[in-house]
Amino acid sequence: MHLFGLTGGIATGKSTVSRMFSELGVAIIDADLVAREVVEPGQPALAEIAGRFPGVVDAQGRLDRPKLAARIFQDPQERAALNAITHPRIQAAVLEKTRLLAEAGAPRVLYDAALLIENGLHRGMHGVVLVVAPPEVQRARLMARDRLSQKDAEARIASQMPLDEKRAHATWIVDNGGPLEDTHRQVRAVFEAMQTLPPDA
Repeated sequence: MHLFGLTGGIATGKSTVSRMFSELGVAIIDADLVAREVVEPGQPALAEIAGRFPGVVDAQGRLDRPKLAARIFQDPQERAALNAITHPRIQAAVLEKTRLLAEAGAPRVLYDAALLIENGLHRGMHGVVLVVAPPEVQRARLMARDRLSQKDAEARIASQMPLDEKRAHATWIVDNGGPLEDTHRQVRAVFEAMQTLPPDA
């Protein structure tokens, strides 16, 4: 089995690219979905988050994501505290999902994670796909999607590693700043390149 990473900046359209790979038959492990699973009611991570960030669990006992996001995006220390709670649990869940896919005989697995490179998870993978888009496209998408002001959108973009730094770790780059047909063509080219890797790569 070949394990690949998929990453990109916020609002570059990484989820769109992930869906395209899925349509081509690549098994996807979505870090965002795993992250949601580990903070479901009853999970140890949610209790830790409630203790460290008072007021971010609602009356139904569920995580209030917008409230938590407002606290962590402007403060690197708060972000680091949240990551310390969630990341070990996310990584353990991802390892288990990867193991199950390998046992099932999946030839290619794509781990879709925004912080793939920041957390060093790309090391040892067979390749990394980086999704990029021009900064003005990222900003406009983020403002429309999350109804943010320009200042807040720029703060969220700035909270991540710059795309130019991520390029140094990428095996393939997919530019998702233009028409979807262009993105799809690039994804298919990457998929074909993935298929050329030897079984023991």
